[in-house]
Amino acid sequence: MSGLTFEVLNKDNRARTGRLETAHGIINTPAFMPVGTAATVKGMTPEAVAGTGAQCILANTYHLMLRPGPERIEKLGGLHTFMNWPGPILTDSGGYQVWSLADLRKMDENGVEFRSHLDGSVHQLSPERAIEIQRQLGSDITMVLDECISLDADKNEVAQSMQLSMRWAERCKAAYEDRNGHGLFGIVQGGLHDDLRTQSAEALKMIGFDGYAIGGLSVGEGQDSKFRILDGLIKHLPQDRPRYLMGVGKPADLVGGVLRGIDMFDCVLPTRSGRTNQAFTRNGALNLRNARHKEDPGPLDPECSCPACASYSRAYLHHLVMAKEILGAVLLTWHNLHYYQDLMSGMRKAIDEGALDAFAADFQAGQRLN
Repeated sequence: MSGLTFEVLNKDNRARTGRLETAHGIINTPAFMPVGTAATVKGMTPEAVAGTGAQCILANTYHLMLRPGPERIEKLGGLHTFMNWPGPILTDSGGYQVWSLADLRKMDENGVEFRSHLDGSVHQLSPERAIEIQRQLGSDITMVLDECISLDADKNEVAQSMQLSMRWAERCKAAYEDRNGHGLFGIVQGGLHDDLRTQSAEALKMIGFDGYAIGGLSVGEGQDSKFRILDGLIKHLPQDRPRYLMGVGKPADLVGGVLRGIDMFDCVLPTRSGRTNQAFTRNGALNLRNARHKEDPGPLDPECSCPACASYSRAYLHHLVMAKEILGAVLLTWHNLHYYQDLMSGMRKAIDEGALDAFAADFQAGQRLN
């Protein structure tokens, strides 16, 4: 095959299940991709990540460019071999760092100049260089370089930024070498302006990509704004290509995104929350520092089969958290990733059965129980 193969299997209103075939395996959609920014999902072995049900993980071009460097990773057999992850890998291009590391970069038409947050060294990241690095890493899914702009930028700034991202997208497409089982995704920008989002989507379709991501919606906007943009944008994205909502989100964001036709998600939230004492459950989020857990012999979530729930009590997890033991962060991370995969699996089953609305209603009712 050339590029990626994506097949829509079933639909339930705007939601759909699909099968995305890559060089390193299948991604069943809707899918959640754990974030392994620096070639590791924090606190987890690759085998444990796979055991949660995850099929694809995300790594970051900017961070791997700085350390250990794409040339070293390529020499050692590529990212899959380097980190011992045999499944599909999607690599973010570094566009998010244009926003998150704004104090450490300069930007112009050619690309971005970053001053490393590690040692102050200067690195150039152009659209062409971003594509080259991702080829060296061996990514199954390569992302175009874009600018993720601040939420408080005025519309004229957002429009100029979006147009720059579209010019960069065209350069990324020109630089990209098509390979069997690998693909290139464009990224829709345009802030919270429906007309700019539409213009961006139409520009990307003219260029032509294997998938279409929605960027710039994890920078502090409220859920209502996020969903409004998705409601207006989905109809402008191709029906026969995967749709990826970048950097999102909380469990309720995933359910709302799937209801609106999103196929792929990633977010640091389940792993970061695991390291900051929070567990996501079918009955809402728990803070394991709370004293109410200290003598509770029950599991985090009685319906969960992850190692944390199968073998350990809330009381023990509370003890680990209060004692700042590493095992507490590991077990909570493991649970959260497992919960996210269970949520996605449940939605895939519900879509196939034409019952996603009922699933979403049950999810929302459950989240209010804690």
